Amino acid sequence: MPRLFTALEIPRDAALSLSLLRGGLPGARWIDVENYHLTLRFIGDVEGHVADEIADALDRVRRRSFQLTLSGVGAFGSKKPHALWAGAMASPDLNALQGEIERICQRLGLPADARKFMPHVTIARLRNVSPAEVAVYLSARGNFRTAPFRVSRFVLMSSKDSVGGGPYVVEEAWPLTAGDATRPYSAPAADISRIGR
Repeated sequence: MPRLFTALEIPRDAALSLSLLRGGLPGARWIDVENYHLTLRFIGDVEGHVADEIADALDRVRRRSFQLTLSGVGAFGSKKPHALWAGAMASPDLNALQGEIERICQRLGLPADARKFMPHVTIARLRNVSPAEVAVYLSARGNFRTAPFRVSRFVLMSSKDSVGGGPYVVEEAWPLTAGDATRPYSAPAADISRIGR
């Protein structure tokens, strides 16, 4: 049974910038550079036929490519920090893409995501790290920012790791158009029936 989520991949230059945030915090388990991604919608553990339905529905998404910039750092879990992240600057195009994917998932019967979408790239998992240590780490890196990069596709990823942090596998990818989002184009048919086997 595959554990699935939709995401944006992080290009090499931005991933290199993120990798420079590694270190300086004992108790942090740093995410491998090749596993950086921005989750659009966590789907979870689903049966193969449901995975196929999701991929078929995502095949109908028609959105334009857009620019994105990663900016700022933060932590989840204020009293008991459990993850470090780099944020993404506000982007109407990103929010529109995420919203469409969320609506598709709900139409297929998946429960709504209870958490408000907060675009970010997880850079480390934390264990037994005090809020004070995290505050010191964050204050030294508050001006983090990547150069803008173009988002030209979104992907369906799978993970077999219940803890998080990878390894992740791109199962399917869908292009974002370079021009008018309403212009039809032919995308390859999705077939993920082999996922998790």
